[in-house]
Amino acid sequence: MRIAELEKRTGVNRHTLRYYEKEGLLLEVHRGGNNYRDYPEKAVDRVAMVCQLKDLGFSIREIRDLLNALRSDRIDCAEGAYLMAEKKAAVEKKIRELRQIRKLLDSEQKRLEASAVAHGLSLKRTATTR
Repeated sequence: MRIAELEKRTGVNRHTLRYYEKEGLLLEVHRGGNNYRDYPEKAVDRVAMVCQLKDLGFSIREIRDLLNALRSDRIDCAEGAYLMAEKKAAVEKKIRELRQIRKLLDSEQKRLEASAVAHGLSLKRTATTR
């Protein structure tokens, strides 16, 4: 399939697809005699996997390493589970950090609102009321 079809089927733009190819995430791409890229059917699943891994917080390097291991059958289920557990721990840490930031912002917002009321200022709409 041509890049336009892959773009349409995955929702990933052609510039990103070319970047994935350049970074070694899409190795299954062939060039025809006209030098057009020809993507196999499995490229749709590969792009979906890359997008999911990115959403999980994997870096391009980590995704490339994982895909290379899968392509060569070097990775086993235990290693894959370990990689997922590492990412899960990193996500949980980020969630804890974000909750702390939210608590700080909430406290500061309440302090500023109280100060505004004490000074007779009208409160503007807050981001949570929009």
